[in-house]
Amino acid sequence: MNNQTVSMKKVFAFAGAFIAFLIGSGFATGQEIMQYFASYGHMGIAGAIVMFVLFLYVGVSFITVGQKHKFPKGSDIYTYYCGKTIGKFYDYFSVIFIYMSFVVMIAGAGATLNQQYGLPVAVGGIIMGILAGGTVIFGLGKIVDVIGKIGPVIVVLSILLGLSAIIINPGGLSNANEVIPTLELMKASTNWLFAAGSYVGFCMLWLASFMSSMGATANSKKEAALGAVFGAIAFSIAVIIVALGLMANIEQVAGSMIPSLILAANIHPAIAVLFSLTVVAGIYTTAVPLLWTASSRIADEKSSKFKIITIVLAVIGVFIGLKVPFDRLVNIIYVINGYVGILLLVLMVIKSIRNKTF
Repeated sequence: MNNQTVSMKKVFAFAGAFIAFLIGSGFATGQEIMQYFASYGHMGIAGAIVMFVLFLYVGVSFITVGQKHKFPKGSDIYTYYCGKTIGKFYDYFSVIFIYMSFVVMIAGAGATLNQQYGLPVAVGGIIMGILAGGTVIFGLGKIVDVIGKIGPVIVVLSILLGLSAIIINPGGLSNANEVIPTLELMKASTNWLFAAGSYVGFCMLWLASFMSSMGATANSKKEAALGAVFGAIAFSIAVIIVALGLMANIEQVAGSMIPSLILAANIHPAIAVLFSLTVVAGIYTTAVPLLWTASSRIADEKSSKFKIITIVLAVIGVFIGLKVPFDRLVNIIYVINGYVGILLLVLMVIKSIRNKTF
């Protein structure tokens, strides 16, 4: 495309939305980082670097393809990469997975308020269901505007929390490799490399439709690509620092449903209260686009049917999300779907080679 117009305001909005979409209950609570990175010790950091490289490729690909082709539906990107038959499978499969990920967000909200404030798990889950459902009804434009502003704030706070955790107990970081094998930690895979691949895999099923739809609103390919690049860099830095912070305090956070709140409480109880609100905000930023993606697949977002579907899906999601423990939901739903996402990554690479877009 000849038009290389770049609005830095839009670039940062795209980057913020990219970040915020990924910082859901799993990241903000620390549970995701524990299972995919910290539980592997120092090799978990190597996994985070692999994740960064893959996110650069995936993020830029999704958003620039969306900008170029402006698909009628965001899910059309699966047909573009996989062909009609496999693309249709991913189309339907991704909607189911995305909706189940929304259920994970509900469980995360309930677990967060329960651990920090002692409230019944149902309270946090119901509140999140109402907030997410209400926002989705306003449409995608409103979603990008809202989460694009919240995402970077959460990244900064998460980085500060991770750095503080390292500074408070630097000795724990040097001993992490010896201590971790003695603990019964829930892991995403048998080794750090597969865990990193699985992590990118399940995130891809979140990002594909949303990023391609967002890319269609970009002024140019360069503008879209910069948004994805900045988003991938900021998110990966946050993952590495939080993982290091968890490793430095691994004995204390092992077995915790919301490890990040323990790190925050080590600084000061008031910080734990503040961060609990940050965690809820992080869950919100991911729950909203997940619910939107599922609803928009069933009905046009400008229709009355869309609003009804959104309300119904929110209610069902709250009901299911409050029935299964949060950490178990993360381990089952994310890990299984991560490997399905890896196949999509392979098909994307094949398509890129054919198009000579590397």
